[in-house]
Amino acid sequence: MSTIPSTADEPTKTDEPKMSTNLPARGKTIAVMPAYNAALTLEKTVTDIPSGAVDEIILVDDCSRDNTVEIAKRLGLTVIRHEKNLGYGGNQKTCYQRALENGADYVVMIHPDYQYDSRVIPAAIEFIRLGICDFVMGSRIRTRREALSGGMPPWKYVANRCLTFTENVALGQNLGDFHSGFRAYRRSVLETIPYLRNSNDFVFDSEFLAQAVHFGFKLGDIPVPVRYFDEASSINFRRSVTYGFSTLNVLAKFWGRKTGVWRSPLFDPVAPASPELNHQE
Repeated sequence: MSTIPSTADEPTKTDEPKMSTNLPARGKTIAVMPAYNAALTLEKTVTDIPSGAVDEIILVDDCSRDNTVEIAKRLGLTVIRHEKNLGYGGNQKTCYQRALENGADYVVMIHPDYQYDSRVIPAAIEFIRLGICDFVMGSRIRTRREALSGGMPPWKYVANRCLTFTENVALGQNLGDFHSGFRAYRRSVLETIPYLRNSNDFVFDSEFLAQAVHFGFKLGDIPVPVRYFDEASSINFRRSVTYGFSTLNVLAKFWGRKTGVWRSPLFDPVAPASPELNHQE
């Protein structure tokens, strides 16, 4: 005699665990642009940013000799002008401090030289907003052919690959491009990392990445199309060599701290203080 199996003990749909579909609050996103002589490319960079992707754009002008400031004001950007040139790292320090002061939950840095594709900003912020990453880099190198056909000088490609490989091994990461000028952060990253101790030169970026790893933040990257042309900012071969050796020095400090041999203040967990910066609105 056949029987129909009882379903009395089977869980109903209401008994099944439910995954939350609630998304985190959108928060305030501020784009920051460290600028120096960006008059020819600034407007195109700003125009490319998708409508509604950011709530505010802050441009910090590092004592440009052209009319970058005038164009930025015409475009409705929040403008800060250094009275003397503080360097690329010094410019970023001002960018991040003002973004925090203005209530940013998420901060994206993009160079105003129209080299990086601004359309990827929403994608980078979404990875952070969903808690997948705390810090997102834009990788310029999806394939060797794409990077070279896009105009990256061969010597720069080789140097980038060698240095990025070394940094990935030393820092335990798997990023495609450690030297990108497109970066997005959660607010807590900028509140935790003592970036005011960093160099005012280009090695600021390498120091910041090593600090992010040291303080346990989740790093990731997304592909970002880039353009290489005369007006796009770039450092020359001599400064690139200096930057490369400075980056290796940062890795030595990182491992010195990790092994207890060298206690660099770059990795001391002290909240940043207000910098003594010379700028005017």
